[in-house]
Amino acid sequence: MISSIFGLLVAVILVCSSVVDAKVHTFNFTTGWVDANPDGVHPKKMIGFNGQWPVPDIHVNKGDRVQIYLTNGFEDDTVTSLHFHGMFLRLSDGNKIQMDGPSMVTQCPISPGQTFLYNFTVADQVGTYWYHAHSGAQFGDGMRGAFIIHDEDEPFHYDEDMTIQLSDLYWKPYYDVQDEFLSRFNPTGAEPIPQNLLFNNTLNATLNFEPEKTYLLRFINSGLFVSQYVSLEDHEMTIVEVDGVYVKPNTTDLLYIATGQRMSVLVKAKKADPGKNFAIMQIMDELMLDVVPKDLVRNRTHQISYNENHEKPEPFYIDDFDKATEEFYLRPLDDIELLDHYDTQITFNLSLDNLGDGVNYAMFNGVSYVHPKVPTLTTVLTSGKLATDARIYGDNVNAYVLQKDEIIEIVVNNYDSGKHPFHLHGHNFQLIQKSPEYRPEADYPEEDQDDITVPYNESAPLTPFPDYPVLRDTVVLAPSGHIVIRFKADNPGVWFFHCHLDWHLTQGLGAVFIEDPLAVQEAETLSKTYKDVCSAANIPNQGNAAGHSDDWFNLDGLPRQPKPLPSGFKAKGYIAFIISTLMALYGIYAISDYGLSETIPDDQAVYDTLKNVLDSNGVAY
Repeated sequence: MISSIFGLLVAVILVCSSVVDAKVHTFNFTTGWVDANPDGVHPKKMIGFNGQWPVPDIHVNKGDRVQIYLTNGFEDDTVTSLHFHGMFLRLSDGNKIQMDGPSMVTQCPISPGQTFLYNFTVADQVGTYWYHAHSGAQFGDGMRGAFIIHDEDEPFHYDEDMTIQLSDLYWKPYYDVQDEFLSRFNPTGAEPIPQNLLFNNTLNATLNFEPEKTYLLRFINSGLFVSQYVSLEDHEMTIVEVDGVYVKPNTTDLLYIATGQRMSVLVKAKKADPGKNFAIMQIMDELMLDVVPKDLVRNRTHQISYNENHEKPEPFYIDDFDKATEEFYLRPLDDIELLDHYDTQITFNLSLDNLGDGVNYAMFNGVSYVHPKVPTLTTVLTSGKLATDARIYGDNVNAYVLQKDEIIEIVVNNYDSGKHPFHLHGHNFQLIQKSPEYRPEADYPEEDQDDITVPYNESAPLTPFPDYPVLRDTVVLAPSGHIVIRFKADNPGVWFFHCHLDWHLTQGLGAVFIEDPLAVQEAETLSKTYKDVCSAANIPNQGNAAGHSDDWFNLDGLPRQPKPLPSGFKAKGYIAFIISTLMALYGIYAISDYGLSETIPDDQAVYDTLKNVLDSNGVAY
């Protein structure tokens, strides 16, 4: 009895001491445009906080509480929000789902002049995360920062840690790039090509090393589009963490990090000053580009500096990118076993196609995500027992209601020739299948891409399921291949599942999982901040996806994707139409110039010019 009382007192003391040690970190951020020149080549405005850019990195300890008052300081009608990438925000830790941040999923967008409070505890997560805007493609213009949760019980030793953001840079503002991308004049859906790469928001960066020290380098790909390779000259990297999960040490010379992913590595410095500095190569995955402009620099050189008086290193080049560490084969440090069955399987067939307005859209099973009229979380919290009925969430968001504690298997088959880094909010998942890339041969028409896609075959998987699958929150889906992931529905909430290549998200490549909605209702109500922000945006604080609360199955007025194109009228037809139109306009111009000219035109020259234009575009005549 005495020992039991003693044990209880020890537990109480430990709990109390942990509460005392926990800190509250409060930030007041006001968004706004800041004059900058990130790459030193092209001045542009970036999105900063309180008149400063880059925005600050946030460092906390496990168990700390974070309060961020985000005020929309944009002077136009730009709305915004913040997402804390990789945070679970468990209700059991006293958190609220409305802190997750994606606009019209777990909150209303913040209108100019309005303030939203993000208030949550980082109870049991550690490692490398980041925070970023989740409205449009704003984080591409700099509204992003690292979010590091330090762990006093880290299972490895180092002397110093460094956080490194890898990103891509567009010289035009994100809204102009987005408008040009989502246009009928871009019928193939070719992603915008960035003008540069950034390493910690700059070019020609330097990491200062001291002999005999060990460094933890936390890499975060916070870009909008391209995956990136990283290699260090004459220094090995030992991977010890991915997406906030410790992994068994894996030594490599080459990292591959997709947008949204994080990877931490240990690097041992030389035992003495080596008499030189060493190159860090940051390399764009050019296979993701539809076209490679001649002036695009795809390899950027930075340096590890042992002495500033040493000369800057020369770049080196990678001959074989296949030797980059493959995420599928990483293994959790704690030997977390495979979830050996599933209760519910959700299959997404991914495709990109043109719809009736001529714009190229991204789709799951033919449905392109379109924001509802009220946030999905609002519908959960105001619908009572109907919250378990997927119909009230609309047919425009790929909504799935998940039951408490069931094992969910998600299959994504890629009927597209591009890579897609998929991110799941609110969970880590086990990656149990990942196909290689399947690319068309040179003589195989790319428009027949569907014919080479290899979907997941449950009766004959490509590889045996790993006993201890890698755990992470963002994974790369290979061209024309597939992925299979599993997780346990043990975190009630409204969780977005989407491509983190942000141009694809703007095309509609997303789904929403409504997990144990009745448990959400029991634990959470809409805060005053939430309601005020919605009211300021003229968004109802109750109702189904279409904003109706008198009839929860009435979806009249629900925003939906455009209707399909007429049969057979696809991207190739649009291209032919545009070329034909240009030729017709040129023909009219030539005839007018011929007829109105005060001089006698050279008939043969006019004929030859028209013939050359038609020949160069493959137009028969």
